[in-house]
Amino acid sequence: MTVSIALFTQDLRLHDNPVLHAARTADTTVPLFVLDPAVDKAGFAAPNRMAFLADCLADLDRELRRRGSRLILRHGDPAEQAARLAAETGAAEVHVAAGVSAFAHRREARLRELLGDRLRVHDASLTVVPAGAVTPAGKDHYAVFTPYHRAWQQAPRRAVLGAPRVLRLPDDVTSEPLPTADGTSPGLAAGGESAAREHWKRWDPDAYAELHDALAADGTSRLSPYLHFGCLSANELADRATAHGGAGAEAFVRQLAWRDFHHQVLAARPEAAHRDYRSREDRWHQDEAEAEAWRQGRTGYPIVDAGMRQLRHEGWMHNRARLLTASFLVKSLYLDWRIGARHFLSLLVDGDVANNQLNWQWTAGTGTDTRPNRVLNPLRQADRYDPDGAYVRRWVPELAHLPGAAIHRPWGHAPDYPDPIVAPESLGARLRHARALD
Repeated sequence: MTVSIALFTQDLRLHDNPVLHAARTADTTVPLFVLDPAVDKAGFAAPNRMAFLADCLADLDRELRRRGSRLILRHGDPAEQAARLAAETGAAEVHVAAGVSAFAHRREARLRELLGDRLRVHDASLTVVPAGAVTPAGKDHYAVFTPYHRAWQQAPRRAVLGAPRVLRLPDDVTSEPLPTADGTSPGLAAGGESAAREHWKRWDPDAYAELHDALAADGTSRLSPYLHFGCLSANELADRATAHGGAGAEAFVRQLAWRDFHHQVLAARPEAAHRDYRSREDRWHQDEAEAEAWRQGRTGYPIVDAGMRQLRHEGWMHNRARLLTASFLVKSLYLDWRIGARHFLSLLVDGDVANNQLNWQWTAGTGTDTRPNRVLNPLRQADRYDPDGAYVRRWVPELAHLPGAAIHRPWGHAPDYPDPIVAPESLGARLRHARALD
């Protein structure tokens, strides 16, 4: 009787999972997840993500049990645990999804060292188009999104795979108890494929094109946490959205392309997780008091503070708020993008190295943005994307008494709210002093 192992990483789902689909061709399949202490040592085991992960693993175990199997959980180095389990069960193959981070590359190299030709690595498990599948002539990755997007749209995609109806587990395979964890943010969403697919069913893609930037409307998909943990397949989402059609679905698929774009950049340049992708020779301003005011949502700019408070409460932030809060830190306060990236990763349940770090670099002008000196003025952003002040009113309650758009300029009308940390007429001044604008 043949045995294979499906080593789950960031693909915690049964639907459209190439790893599980390939592993179940054996007579029996071991669904394995390894809690790696190196994740904690590296500082990536943030409480919100660990709580969400616990939900994901519990849901995955329930769904596997419905099909006659269960999730096997181990602690330790994933490669060592997979090799040990392969020896215990006589598994001829171990299947895993390809990753793009330096951490994933090291894990794959260790798996190959211990398993040799028994290892099977599957592309397009975590993204729509595999990292490195489309490249410009003579280069290993696209550095600008628009030409990448054109190539991405033409790239072949694999067929969407169904979820298995039945899975057989070898006898006498032992498992450690599934983890439990509490998050930092009281408004944290529930994790797992079941919650993800239910949320997906309720989301209206037709409204996405018009509402995804409207802060108060909350018209984004909110699927990013489920994509980060692989509770939903990016490939399946792209396939279904394309079939649905319309401007909203098209705008959503473009965001999936942005996600793939960042993955292919990080796959080619893993050091971009902590070093400038394109150095501007920045001499970042240093002021811990300003950084802490930004973290706490006490900058004196209501739209910025609203975003930071949403992050703290939900472990998630609206996409437009991410852009303007990041721009405020790196362009208005001229503080190092790594300060912001670390704080986001400490709270974001969708805290993904590729998307978080490279979006921060895009905003800072050290990444792939072709306009590195772009500054998002928080007051103009507030007037455009929260014209009635509803988003600010939700997250900055001490300003709720102010009518309409007046909430965005509350100075002198709210004694419990701080004055602006930097004067409105000086927004971007530190950047201008440090860089020669185009």
